Amino acid sequence: MAMTDPIADLLTRIRNAGMAKHSKLDIPSSNVKVAIAEVLKDLGYIKNFKVVSDDLQGVLRVYLKYDEQSKPVIHEITRISKPGRRVYVNHANIPRVKNGLGAAILSTSKGVMDDVTAREAAIGGEVLCTIW
Repeated sequence: MAMTDPIADLLTRIRNAGMAKHSKLDIPSSNVKVAIAEVLKDLGYIKNFKVVSDDLQGVLRVYLKYDEQSKPVIHEITRISKPGRRVYVNHANIPRVKNGLGAAILSTSKGVMDDVTAREAAIGGEVLCTIW
């Protein structure tokens, strides 16, 4: 069975690993997934990540973050733009997630970035996902 949406697979694996209280998870790597992990780390939603090379495409290892009560820092992570319906916005229409408590991750012409950075740079793009 072919993978039609690898970004949705990444988000689902992160969501499931958080609910199962895993400390880390392994995902087949790609440049976009690494860029999303970079943004998640910068925003403080994950502890860290690294790319482990193997004979195939490599493995993205994500270390999840939990609060003092052992609850996942990521409450909700949702795919917005899907293969069947792409969602593009200009910089004025970038969504605010939970009135600024969450973040949107966008794929722009300057790379993958969060909503605040995209607004500051006045760049729109494809809304990949929202996280809270």
